[in-house]
Amino acid sequence: MLRKMTVTILALTLLACICSAGAQSQKLKVFISVDMEGITGVVHSDQTGTGPEYNTARKWMAEDVNAAIEGALLAGATEIVVNDSHGGMRNILLSDLHQAATLISGTPKPLGMMQGIDATFDAAMFIGYHAKAGTADAILDHTISGATVYYVKINGTELPELGINGLIAGHFNVPVVLVSGDKAVCEQAREVLGDGVMTAQVKEAIGRYAAKNLGFGKAHRLISDQAAAALRKRQEIKPYKMPAPYRFELAYLRSSQADNAMAVPGVKRINARAVQIESSDVVAGYRFMRALISLGSDN
Repeated sequence: MLRKMTVTILALTLLACICSAGAQSQKLKVFISVDMEGITGVVHSDQTGTGPEYNTARKWMAEDVNAAIEGALLAGATEIVVNDSHGGMRNILLSDLHQAATLISGTPKPLGMMQGIDATFDAAMFIGYHAKAGTADAILDHTISGATVYYVKINGTELPELGINGLIAGHFNVPVVLVSGDKAVCEQAREVLGDGVMTAQVKEAIGRYAAKNLGFGKAHRLISDQAAAALRKRQEIKPYKMPAPYRFELAYLRSSQADNAMAVPGVKRINARAVQIESSDVVAGYRFMRALISLGSDN
């Protein structure tokens, strides 16, 4: 009898180990970078800065990302990290965020909008993103800094923030599976990241400061459904990459901003307002470029 009990215990222990190993192999870790201009209902800087509508819009921001979190959970996500990526990066109130997620808040952060990303993640999502500077019919279009940047090119290709941040994710072999925002940014997502990326269009811009918005319920269901679907097909979506070395071209709004950048060794002047740097590592080049943008903001 004792021998039978021992065999039974050993069998149960082995089964538990197998189940535990299986559960670990099914872990699904998701990174979410959330901006504000592409959030449902947002159409003006009064809502994204210190204006009278900001406190309302920051709740909309939390609601959009919570919808993405709900979708991720439906798809089996076991760990979700949200990086607040707008402005001072202290927009989402922790009390408003879905309890299943961890929040990265505040600035400065070494990787800015992509702080927290690493090779342990299975997929990335960009929620509330906006189109690049100079895009027609796009809500609050800009690239990184509306007061400083005219455009950013990497290896000769002009990129929106979703492309720049997508390269950072790609460096860690993490695919960007979902982008939400207005019609323009969804189109740019497919152009830059490829047709495999899924999008959630929550509004269609009418110029820079007006849009036709989905109702909140419909928008949140769309984000949630697309997030779940995107994660289920994540293995079909390739990480966004470019071949090294990386040539970063940064065009400022004014020539005086480029003057400031020329005080930094290794920076090459392209024309009156554009400078260029090169790096064998995309993350190092990205951090260098962000430092140059900060320099330009002082003039």
